[in-house]
Amino acid sequence: MIRILVVDDHPLVLRGLKQALSSEPDMEVSGEAQTAYEALEIAGKGRFDIVVLDISLPDRSGLGVLDELKGRHPGLSVLILSSFPEEQFALRAFRSGASGYVTKKSAPEELVKAIRKIASGGKYVSQSLAEKLASVIAMDGGEPPHEELSSREFQIMSLIAAGKTTGEIADALCLSASTVGTYRSRILEKMKMKNNAEIVRYAVENNLV
Repeated sequence: MIRILVVDDHPLVLRGLKQALSSEPDMEVSGEAQTAYEALEIAGKGRFDIVVLDISLPDRSGLGVLDELKGRHPGLSVLILSSFPEEQFALRAFRSGASGYVTKKSAPEELVKAIRKIASGGKYVSQSLAEKLASVIAMDGGEPPHEELSSREFQIMSLIAAGKTTGEIADALCLSASTVGTYRSRILEKMKMKNNAEIVRYAVENNLV
């Protein structure tokens, strides 16, 4: 039996995922969470084979949760579930230790297929994502600038691009305003930008918001 922890902040999506997975004879939804805090707490208390993790959570980025889950539980497999197109976050998710990436537009059958593949020790990559990753690898000059950011820097860049103030970002990530400011400075330096307006423009042009 594949024991699954499902993490998503939308009750209807959470219910749908539970129904789809629980109908499979070899799968059991053994836990559920709607926030990053709940996900980390439940993962530490239960015995799970796979975490199905939404990339967008109200209190923290799913990528940040992924980093912490893999740090605390290296053997735990994580399947990222995202409403964002694969090309935006999949490569970063795999680098952080994800075992698979599925969009919410995918059919339930693909989610089940991904879980079985991961449970057997493999990694799940859709056909379209495999082609996109191959294109990225083949690109002369490598990756787009935002791939040079750490997960935390990317998270803060995304919040800046979404119009959040320094105070709001600090509250959301449980950081001090000065720490957020330090991260912002690093982001601007790495991205060779001068201000938040350029961050917003870059994020829009690259479909990151």
